[in-house]
Amino acid sequence: MSLIDLRSDTVTRPTAGMLQAMVRAETGDDVYGEDPTVAHLQARLAEELGFEAGLFVPSGTMSNLLGLMAHCERGDEYIVGQQAHTYKYEGGGAAVLGSIQPQPLENQADGSLDLAQVAAAIKPDDFHFARTRLLALENTMQGKVLSLDYLAQASAFCTDHNLGHHLDGARLFNAAVKLGVPAGAISRHFDSVSVCLSKGLGAPVGSVLCGGREFIARANRLRKMVGGGMRQAGLLAAAGLYALDHHVARLADDHAHAQRLAEGLVELGYTVEPVHTNMVYVDMGSRAALLRDAAAAQGVRLTASARLRLVTHLDVDASHIDKVIGVFATFAQQNPWESSN
Repeated sequence: MSLIDLRSDTVTRPTAGMLQAMVRAETGDDVYGEDPTVAHLQARLAEELGFEAGLFVPSGTMSNLLGLMAHCERGDEYIVGQQAHTYKYEGGGAAVLGSIQPQPLENQADGSLDLAQVAAAIKPDDFHFARTRLLALENTMQGKVLSLDYLAQASAFCTDHNLGHHLDGARLFNAAVKLGVPAGAISRHFDSVSVCLSKGLGAPVGSVLCGGREFIARANRLRKMVGGGMRQAGLLAAAGLYALDHHVARLADDHAHAQRLAEGLVELGYTVEPVHTNMVYVDMGSRAALLRDAAAAQGVRLTASARLRLVTHLDVDASHIDKVIGVFATFAQQNPWESSN
């Protein structure tokens, strides 16, 4: 049975072309700064996103952690969304390893933070309080794309309030494809950006943190401190370069598949949130675990969440979408709505 995995776009496997690129990669010791493929990846993404330098790291969690720690000192504070990865899903690293206090705020329905609420959360310059130093946003935010107008407002806000501005751009290219703009049109509004290569772009591992030269120099020291220095990492960087060459424009296919999946589920009577990119959120209530098990028996892997997230990616094609809709149709027939909500 062919497995269809909709748990996340992190489950993608390297394509044949990507594997060939990895085999051909020139390598060196990157801790010494001698890996030419890593250097190429860092320079390329930095230039594309409008920054002076980049730093290749093993994971998005590490990339965001280094970004927060490079922006903030011990006892500083960053303002962030309640649902943001840098606050909720990265092990509390900023607090545990950086001694940086998070000030979480509720995300708005469109994934943004209300800038009036951000202003109210900024601490006075008083030794009783942590020093508010940074605003951290995420784009896409649970699949939702922040508008360019909002990003411009947030950037001006940070300038006016003397705050740094960091973007968790794990799915930055999904946002750019959705908006029909170069990724740099988004990243230009930030002081630093973390880009994940192992989600929609389909590389096996790795993220790149981009920012100014001094900022990246601080992040590089921190990378060594937390064990993120890699040696012949060009094998992995080559996968990232291949992804940038071949897997950006095709993100539109993932978005189209997600939209088709959402429409099919709505036709079946499911409650589905509006779809922006490659994520479909479905209200499954107390039947989430039952659906997960029923889907698994038919070769479809899902999580068991009342607000069920389905994520399309390069290993999911149109025929898979049809099959998944069929799985949900069978489940709906066997589990009437009045007993599933």
